[in-house]
Amino acid sequence: MKRYALLVRGINVGGKNKVVMAQLRQELTELGLEKVETYINSGNIFFTSTDAKARLVEKLEVFFAVHYPFIQSFSLLSQEDYEAEVENLPVWWNEDLARKDVLFYTEILDVDQVIEKVDSLKLENEVLHFGKLGIFWGKYSEESYYETAYHKYLLKMPFYRQITIRNAKTFDKIGQMLKNNKGDTQ
Repeated sequence: MKRYALLVRGINVGGKNKVVMAQLRQELTELGLEKVETYINSGNIFFTSTDAKARLVEKLEVFFAVHYPFIQSFSLLSQEDYEAEVENLPVWWNEDLARKDVLFYTEILDVDQVIEKVDSLKLENEVLHFGKLGIFWGKYSEESYYETAYHKYLLKMPFYRQITIRNAKTFDKIGQMLKNNKGDTQ
């Protein structure tokens, strides 16, 4: 039995693509996922399953295509994936920066292409770390935020609609929710 985080992109934003979390939890439970929980309304879902990750990805793709066709990309990571990522984060991730975000790779993304595009950007008062789960992006100053490559170029990049972004606080909460097995042991 493994614990997973399912990070969905683009729901409940500006009144569009509305998803009722209680209904989604029920539907995912009926799909065979166990101990389904959600955190805030923006698509952070946690569950346990005995299925292999590849099988879960298939099941979720079919489920979303039928029930929520506007959900076309998501990230699925296990507790082990998350913990391995945390072990390899750079020192600056734990510093008090103005903004810190994780651009999670989704299941449909060409990760090598994304890394190549982002790595070619000229950074302005910001730092990057390419992790296994996503790109960790730190901005040093709120005053210079609008000058950063993150602000000036990210939205215009072709892969932008295929990533899902969480801030550092939510990234930490994902770790807490992954550990919360509701009394379950591995």
